[in-house]
Amino acid sequence: MVKKVVNSYQDSFRGLSKEVWWLALITFINRAGTMVLPFLSLYLTEDLNLTLSQVGWIMTSFGVGSLLGSWLGGKLTDKIGFYQVMFWSLLITGFLFIGLQYVSTFYGFAIGIFLTMTVADTFRPAMFVSLKAYSKPENQTRSLTLIRLAINLGFSFGPFLGGIIITSISYSGLFWVDGITCITAIILMKIVLKEKKFHTKKIEDSIESIVKSIYKDKAYWIFLGVVFLMGFVFLQLFTTMPLYYKAVHKLTEVEIGLLMALNGFIIFLFEMPIIHYIEKKLFNKLKIITWSLLLFALSFLILNTSSWIGILIISMLFITFGEMLAFPFTNNFAMSRAPSGKEGRYLALYSMAFSTAHIFSAKTGMEVIDRFGFEANWYLMTGLGLLAVVLMLWLRRTLTEQNEVLN
Repeated sequence: MVKKVVNSYQDSFRGLSKEVWWLALITFINRAGTMVLPFLSLYLTEDLNLTLSQVGWIMTSFGVGSLLGSWLGGKLTDKIGFYQVMFWSLLITGFLFIGLQYVSTFYGFAIGIFLTMTVADTFRPAMFVSLKAYSKPENQTRSLTLIRLAINLGFSFGPFLGGIIITSISYSGLFWVDGITCITAIILMKIVLKEKKFHTKKIEDSIESIVKSIYKDKAYWIFLGVVFLMGFVFLQLFTTMPLYYKAVHKLTEVEIGLLMALNGFIIFLFEMPIIHYIEKKLFNKLKIITWSLLLFALSFLILNTSSWIGILIISMLFITFGEMLAFPFTNNFAMSRAPSGKEGRYLALYSMAFSTAHIFSAKTGMEVIDRFGFEANWYLMTGLGLLAVVLMLWLRRTLTEQNEVLN
């Protein structure tokens, strides 16, 4: 039985290109150092003594930078190629993160985080296109899942190590580690990953281009609405949730880091085999996304049912399994929806939908908590999660009406 499980786990990794494996290692190194985000709201309230409203505005600035960066990343990827965008994004981001620790005013930090995220998130559309270049079409979802596995393995180490760094050194140590790992990752990329020219055929004059024009693609815009709501709810995990852990359940930074690390560790263990199994069984991907969004909603609803500390773990399990099922297949839908020659723009819009959620998610959550308390915010997130489920049902109906395959 154990041997069968091990073999199944190994099978889920077979057939992926060596370039995708290198990308995964580079991503792991970079993500392991991304310790600032889970503790950013705590840093701003405790070290810089900012109000919840000010923290909300800084998180909004974070999201606006992310949105602009995603748009620029898509345009630049189509123009100069994914490799150059990835290289310069990581290199400059490293120095910007190091510099952030020296900014201590509200307006200064808002501008600093805006600039940092503008540069950092040009990376995301480029990364998505790189997977299309380095992996075979039939392996794209698994390649993406491997990258996500690397991200989450890094995220397992990141918050835990971040909690230790805060306790033993200070918050400034997080910015140093964030910056240095960005620079280290890009040096490794330059050494081991050869630039690959990814030319796609031009189809501007074809019928397919007209029919699948990104601005006329009704199904894709419904899908982007789903991604926005999914991001809006999910991002509470990194903005308001650490404050909830600290203020209501009195957890220390190390305990918060351990709880956040549980998310990444579970994904590291289970996501790849689950995705491999789903793809082998040819399950309906859009139905799976729908169920995952329901798990997102439930993860917040149950926080209001009990003050027992164990409910935090149950909530984390719900949102983690929802994340495992939602993110790979929403990414896959965006990649498969993009016509040749428009990959960067389609994937940029996918990233931008998530970034737009970042603009409103933290600010909304902080204001609701400040005025009505954590309980009201969790009910709001539950409602938005259920609204995303309704949009997914609309998307599936739209695709059925257009006689498109739902798998």
